[in-house]
Amino acid sequence: MSQATFYRWKMKYGGLLPSEVERLKVIEEENRKLKQLVAELSLDKKMLQDVLSKKG
Repeated sequence: MSQATFYRWKMKYGGLLPSEVERLKVIEEENRKLKQLVAELSLDKKMLQDVLSKKG
């Protein structure tokens, strides 16, 4: 492990209990999934708007 990786990890997780680290990982994964969902829904919305604008 590089020194930079160690210090980045220490800054992010250094003051947390193991249960807090696990909770943080769960929240980060949930956040990633929600961002993906928002991106997909935004594309769906854009496609629907394009279809509606061509009909009108």
